[in-house]
Amino acid sequence: MIDPLFLTTAAVSTFDGNKPLTSASGFFFERNQALFFITSRHVLLDEPSGHHPSRIEIELHVDEANLSRSERLSVLLYQDGKSVWIDGRDSGGSIDVAAIRLDRQALPKNVALRPFTTSNLVTSFDQVNVGETLLIVGFPLGFHDHLHHLPVVRHAIVASSFGMRFQGQGLFLTDARTHRGCSGAPVVVRDLEADESLPWRLLGIHSSTFDVGNRNLQLDEALGLNCAWYADILLLLTQGPTEKHPSIA
Repeated sequence: MIDPLFLTTAAVSTFDGNKPLTSASGFFFERNQALFFITSRHVLLDEPSGHHPSRIEIELHVDEANLSRSERLSVLLYQDGKSVWIDGRDSGGSIDVAAIRLDRQALPKNVALRPFTTSNLVTSFDQVNVGETLLIVGFPLGFHDHLHHLPVVRHAIVASSFGMRFQGQGLFLTDARTHRGCSGAPVVVRDLEADESLPWRLLGIHSSTFDVGNRNLQLDEALGLNCAWYADILLLLTQGPTEKHPSIA
């Protein structure tokens, strides 16, 4: 038996046709029986760098009793010239989070995954204190348990006032050692009162490291801080056509 947290997160690779481009992290989120794959928006499209993949592959476990067995699910990012993912904006501008709805019929038989749901979201900002211990679950530089296809976790703390929009954007800061490949990773805290099937609170989606433009690269170390977008953006990205538009942090 393993902690179900390891089955919430999957490695994602981007491709231009059959040409491999980058690797990153992502996780599963279920709402009203619809299953979504969540990652950073810049994993799917990053205009400044010219990153423009046409499809992704998500590595999925297909036997919970034998985690060495996996299959890759290929997902086209465009249909009829339009992107298949959902992203969003709030009063602070664009949000670096994207959701792709997965076709359950396309999933491998006996797929083993643990999606977060709305019950895993924080309902009150008072539930999270500055300095609280967090985990970031992902695939730094693509590193992971290659035999069992499982992510690794990095220790972090809340480094800004949780619930306050840092510099007016819908994100908070974490203090953790992270690397490329962690983009799209879930930021979680253990919840001992939650359902034992997944006793974790989903606080945010890791996006990137945070740095200052005037840092002297020879004299000053990097800040070691990271941006995590508040997870309640998922209420907007995964809402059905008849649902009321929710408020976003």
